[in-house]
Amino acid sequence: MRNSNRKRIRLLDIFRGIAILGTLGTNIWIFAHLGDLSYIFTFHHYEWWNSFDHFIRILSLSLINGKLLGLLSIMFGIGLELKYQQSLRKGNPWPGVYLWTAFFLLIEGFLHFTFVMEYDILMGYAVTAMIVAFIVKASEKFIKRSMVLIGSIHLLFILIVFLGVLTQNVSGNFAGGMQEITVLYQNETWLDQIQYRISNFLSLRGEAIFTIPFNVFLFLTGVLLMRKGAFADDKKGRYIRSKMLKIGLCVGLPLNLLLFVPGGLFDFPVRYLFAPILSIGYMGLISFMVDKKKSLRLWGLLEKVGTMSLSCYVMQNILCSIIFYGWGLGVGPLKSSLLTLLLWGFVSVVQILFVVLWLNFHKLGPMEAGRRFMTRRVIPTNSK
Repeated sequence: MRNSNRKRIRLLDIFRGIAILGTLGTNIWIFAHLGDLSYIFTFHHYEWWNSFDHFIRILSLSLINGKLLGLLSIMFGIGLELKYQQSLRKGNPWPGVYLWTAFFLLIEGFLHFTFVMEYDILMGYAVTAMIVAFIVKASEKFIKRSMVLIGSIHLLFILIVFLGVLTQNVSGNFAGGMQEITVLYQNETWLDQIQYRISNFLSLRGEAIFTIPFNVFLFLTGVLLMRKGAFADDKKGRYIRSKMLKIGLCVGLPLNLLLFVPGGLFDFPVRYLFAPILSIGYMGLISFMVDKKKSLRLWGLLEKVGTMSLSCYVMQNILCSIIFYGWGLGVGPLKSSLLTLLLWGFVSVVQILFVVLWLNFHKLGPMEAGRRFMTRRVIPTNSK
């Protein structure tokens, strides 16, 4: 049993490491184009049949945009379930201490939003965790009913947006609204960018609020997968992961390739509906590859990234800010899709090297150690 648990936890860390590096695969386009969101959608710059550069970008977004973020959301749900089961074993009240963990995540997210990047995901995850922490105490039947209700609400939102895309000139709105932001990140100072984020807090947090039902659904997906034994090192676990691979890829891949339909018609459905299906497929595929090549050194490196996921998430966004923004190296705006992907690979390699070096001298990443320090200062010892 001990060996099985160790392997299961290792697999989850590998998932988490891939999710963190893959999340940068979406954010890198925002950094490279200095906050111009039109480059992670296809409302604008979508003539892929006339441009190899646009083809590479849209192919990349079809395979990455929202997919690894979906994987990360599912992983947060799995982590929450592990914390819940741990509290049951120790006889501790739930959610209890976990609410403090979510609160610290909210503070970390706010600081990250203010000083680094306006499209922070940590604040939304913190609020989602607080909600799911209470749902997870209920029966599996109640959890599934909650998923149906929450999923229906989210589906309604996406349907409204989809109908809006059919009737509005979204391309023109995007093009006109992004120019000022691009100038800000190209020419203004870091302090000016901080002031912009604080002054436009509510509007910039729109996606984080909009996706809370979506994230609740994905967190609960992670909870149920964990309870079903999907990541156990046994016959049942391998069978479930095999189904995840087949269904996730066979259904998710064609749906996500709808991003190639011109005009941005499927941009929101792909990112906010179809992406998690492919995320499930990726989990099955990664599991299959780990089982086939257990000794591959890459898994150990990704596992280390997973143990420092919070630190890596913040660090990759700081590095990209320095590389692309005007107050740093000023590389942006970067029009080459291939070069953008190469820089994604470069930043990922830098992170992996940093993680390896750091863990040679420390047990936890800097952000993880800081959270533990704060938790111990706030939470009484007999409540841990």
